[in-house]
Amino acid sequence: MCGIAGGVSINEMSADQRERVGALLSCLVHRGPDGAGHHSAAHAELAMRRLSIIDLDTGWQPIYNEDKSLAVVCNGEIYNYLELRTELEKRGHRYTTQSDVENIVHLYEEYGLDFVQHLRGMFAIALWDERHQKLILVRDRMGEKPLYYLEAPKGLYFASEVKAFLKTGLAPLELDLAATYQYFHFQYVPDPGNILSGVRKLPAAHMLVVHVKPWRLETHAYWNFEAAEPIEGDPAAILEAELERVSELVVRSDVPVGLALSGGVDSAVVAAFAARKYPGVLQTFSVGYAGGAASDEREDAQAVADYLKVPFMNVEIADQEMVDFFPQLVYWRDDPIADISGQGYYAVMKAASQQGVRVMLQGQGGDELFWGYDWVRRALSENRQRHIRRPGLWSYLSNLEPVWPTGLDRAGLGPFLRSAGGLRTSWEKQRRLTGTPAGQLILYELSRDFQLARQSLRSYLHSRFAPASLEAALAMPFAHHGADVPVDVQITRAIAHSYLLENGVAQGDRLGMASGVELRLPLLDHKLIETVVGLRKAERDDVLEPKEWLKQAAAGHIPRRFLDKPKRGFEPPVRRWHQMLFERYGNWLIDGQLVQQGILSPAGAKQLAQGPFPKFAVTPISFKALVLETWMRQMATAQEPV
Repeated sequence: MCGIAGGVSINEMSADQRERVGALLSCLVHRGPDGAGHHSAAHAELAMRRLSIIDLDTGWQPIYNEDKSLAVVCNGEIYNYLELRTELEKRGHRYTTQSDVENIVHLYEEYGLDFVQHLRGMFAIALWDERHQKLILVRDRMGEKPLYYLEAPKGLYFASEVKAFLKTGLAPLELDLAATYQYFHFQYVPDPGNILSGVRKLPAAHMLVVHVKPWRLETHAYWNFEAAEPIEGDPAAILEAELERVSELVVRSDVPVGLALSGGVDSAVVAAFAARKYPGVLQTFSVGYAGGAASDEREDAQAVADYLKVPFMNVEIADQEMVDFFPQLVYWRDDPIADISGQGYYAVMKAASQQGVRVMLQGQGGDELFWGYDWVRRALSENRQRHIRRPGLWSYLSNLEPVWPTGLDRAGLGPFLRSAGGLRTSWEKQRRLTGTPAGQLILYELSRDFQLARQSLRSYLHSRFAPASLEAALAMPFAHHGADVPVDVQITRAIAHSYLLENGVAQGDRLGMASGVELRLPLLDHKLIETVVGLRKAERDDVLEPKEWLKQAAAGHIPRRFLDKPKRGFEPPVRRWHQMLFERYGNWLIDGQLVQQGILSPAGAKQLAQGPFPKFAVTPISFKALVLETWMRQMATAQEPV
């Protein structure tokens, strides 16, 4: 695990270009506090900051092949490195380290650009091929490790975090309008977009090859989420075997390993498998909130830890601590992400670091892969109904879903009144079924926050911001790939490569790195995902209870009482925190950066500065605006926050 940076030049690299690479690297010290390394070639400069996880003594990068014609820097971990080494040594390759990264140069010698097909893990790789004068940049299949690049007049620069381009002056602090429009609807910018104009994100499962002579760039996808072959058999047994294997791999480490334990199904499953595979003592950490919250699961997490007989640490976040740290939190997330629960990610990783734990496991991915979100299941149902074409009124009547009051109090009457007895919600569904273009999935249209942004965002925007020309940006991440791919697989891919990747995975990586901790996500192992997709192509699981396949696979490792609890979510006291944040920072929006860049109108900014929070919102537009304004202020400063 580390931070990587570098550059490649059309002509021989100048001293100024090499200094730029050094400056990029200096912005990534938090990702690799243990030391630095460089490789200099006539047309290229590679650099890295190291967080020592595997091969503490000799695993320093860059790492070379036998004749040093290949040099590589890598951010991440190659989980199957021992198996690869055994195979490559049989083929005559000589190793000089015990590092997982050394496999990359030898695989490249054997397989060329197909080397990536042999890697199982999370990684952002930069490999310089001196003989052929080309740079290869690669990002892992699920995008767990970040990689950004910028095309300059005389070459190309890359780095692990977008802030490095701002801090070094390589990119101005200017927002991309299409990405900004996406952000206000989704609370993040979907892959492969990027909020910063001029800086591009290498998409997950993609490779970028930069040829120097003659100069040209080639980008291609090397893996397809949806391409797995159908798998027949017992899903529980097949998934259990795959979970056993990936758990064996992800606990490989020369430093202590811990686990973020929420008390929910996903982290309980990961803990149950990992605790048995890890040769040391797996330390677990959970987070809660002062004053209590309905979703505080620390007691549940403690019960899981007690059953597994592993140490447990309880972390509590005080309200004032959250408010005081908010600007720094926004900074460390690197990309603007309007998720108020981000403080929880940071608190857990910081606690782990303070306990000497440098590797943390987490259960992210279970909700997205196994139908954990009700609104995603509803989206799947609607996408399945779209092929049924009926005349307008008959179509509406056939899709009518009456809502009846469950009582005479507010809780019982509320849903009935809001939906007009089901008439309004059924009409909205009818509009989605008939109005969504054939090439687009129905998905985020079912999100209340997305709906609110569609209804009211324009009233806050500056007149120069022309939303009508940006509507295609909202559909771009959710393309329908046709009848050849089952729609349930397409929905899984869409939510995994949007919300999971850019909200959950991105926060986990950046906020772990802010404390010098590597985050590993076993449920995002690509072999496990291919297994889920293959099983789903042979047998539907959306008709079962949420996460039923996952629960069945884990049933022999942890009692069902830990797996059958109602989902509560991992959320802080949202409205209380929202109010406190706006009392402290709301005025930043008035004549702030978003107004000056022509994103918000002055009048719209004043309204949002009051922190409006519609009754049924989760992440209101006001909070998205405050996060983006804070991000711009933090990125404009010359120094990292203390």
